[in-house]
Amino acid sequence: MRTDIDLRIHDAVALDEIDLYAEVLSAVASADRRLTIAEIDAVLGLTATASCCASGQPI
Repeated sequence: MRTDIDLRIHDAVALDEIDLYAEVLSAVASADRRLTIAEIDAVLGLTATASCCASGQPI
């Protein structure tokens, strides 16, 4: 384990992206099939606003 890391310096945006990615990975790991775009949006706390995603096609 590294001991020379300065914990005062961090990238809040990168940490938020890591959290979102972890949420998606958890949902995928617990699913027994491909998730639809609508399901992924739900995991991320998004609402469907784009017409391209309204079909709920799997990605």
